[in-house]
Amino acid sequence: MAKYQSKLPKKEVEKIFYQLCLAISQTKKPKDAAELLRDLLSFQEAEMIAKRLKVAELLLDGLTYQEITEKLKVGNSTIARVYEWLKISGEGYRQAVKKTKNNKFVEIEDKPRDYRPGEWGMLKRRYPMYFWPEILLENIVKSANKRQKEQIKGVLKQLDKTKEKTGLYKKLKKMVDLK
Repeated sequence: MAKYQSKLPKKEVEKIFYQLCLAISQTKKPKDAAELLRDLLSFQEAEMIAKRLKVAELLLDGLTYQEITEKLKVGNSTIARVYEWLKISGEGYRQAVKKTKNNKFVEIEDKPRDYRPGEWGMLKRRYPMYFWPEILLENIVKSANKRQKEQIKGVLKQLDKTKEKTGLYKKLKKMVDLK
């Protein structure tokens, strides 16, 4: 594991961590918790944490390292780390496994949502570069006032003169109610 040294004092890190714990514990529905974690974690971070919890569950169920490796595609070092933590204390793992053990999987819809200007980090993580222009334009049109929509209509009228009409052009034209 890579070494990381916080530039914040330990007390401040504890306060921030406590705030994170409060935010997660205050979510009422799994869907809300999923949205929070998707905003906070990259896909790889979320996968890594989820796999650790599953490793703990499988270890508590008595599976061998080999069985866990085959099932979850994790290395022995990950399994060993979770096993050691379970031996030392691991009460958090045990409680989480107990609470989630027999819950049925429910697919959580991953639908795009309207983005506000300060959310570029999430936009970058969630959508590849080639979607940016379309998402950006759609959100500009949705949030435009009457005067701005008139300006957009003017630009679309100029684009009417071109021979080829892209899908994005057609979508924007429909959005500003020009037909």
